[in-house]
Amino acid sequence: MTEEQQDLNDLPFIAPCHQVTVGAPWRWLKLGFRDVRRAPVASLGYGLLMAGLIMLVTAMAWKYGSAWIMFAMLCGFVFIAPLACVGTYAISAQLERGMPVSFARTLTAIFKRYIGTELVFTLVLLVIFLVWARASSMISVFLPSSGEYSVSEMSAYFGLLALVALLFLSVTFAASVFSLPMIMHRDVDAITAVVTSINAVMRNKLTMLVWGLLIASGLVLGMLTVGLALIVFLPAVGHAVWHGYLETIDADLFPRHKVGITANQRPKKPAG
Repeated sequence: MTEEQQDLNDLPFIAPCHQVTVGAPWRWLKLGFRDVRRAPVASLGYGLLMAGLIMLVTAMAWKYGSAWIMFAMLCGFVFIAPLACVGTYAISAQLERGMPVSFARTLTAIFKRYIGTELVFTLVLLVIFLVWARASSMISVFLPSSGEYSVSEMSAYFGLLALVALLFLSVTFAASVFSLPMIMHRDVDAITAVVTSINAVMRNKLTMLVWGLLIASGLVLGMLTVGLALIVFLPAVGHAVWHGYLETIDADLFPRHKVGITANQRPKKPAG
C-alpha cells in the first residue's frame, strides 16, 4: 500500500461540524449580499440568468399547462438549484483569496474542475426526484371519484401532497445544502459530502429550519416581484451558503484540490 493510499484510508467517513447559533443564517445572508456588492457583474449576471429561467418556466407552465404543472416544475428546479449555485461558490472563493473574479475561472470550476463528482451528486438528486414523482403520482388515489368536488373533499389530497412535497424537499435540502461547497472546497467524493451535509443539518436543526424559511421567503418575494428581486437574492443565497459551509463544516482533515481556486489556502484572519 502506497503512502497516498494509506492517507486516504485514514480519512474520516464524514467531516465534523460545529454547532451554530439560530441567528447564523442572517449573518450568512449579510455576507452573501456583501459578496454581491464586491463582485456585482459576475453575481448579478448569474442572478439574471437564473431568475430569467425561473420566470420562463413559470410563464410557460402557466400558459400551456396549469398551476399544478408550474408547481411541479418549480419544485423540480429545487433539485438543480444547488448545482446552479456552484458558480456563486466559485465567486466567493475567489473573493476571499484576494483573486480577481474571473468568468473563465468560474466556468472552469463549474464545468471542468469538479464535473465528475458533481455528476455523481446529480445522480443522487435525480434518484430522489424520481422517487418523489412516483410518490406524488400515487397520491392521486385520494382524489374524489366524482367529477365535481368541493374544497373540503380535496383537503385530504392537498394535505397529503403537501406532506410528501415537504418530506422530499427536506431530504433534498439536507443532502445538498453543504455538500457541493464541500466538493468544491476539498478533494472528497460525493457520498462523503452528502453524508456530511445531512449530519450537519441534523445537528443544527433549528438553525437550518430558519435558513430554509429565509430562502423560501426570499423566493416567494422574488416571484411576487415578477423575478426582479430574484436577480439579487439568488446570487446572495449562493454566496451565503458558501459562508455558512465554512462556518459549519470543519473539513481540514480532507486534502485540498491540487489545482483550481480552492487549491490556494485562504488568508488567515488577524487575531482579535
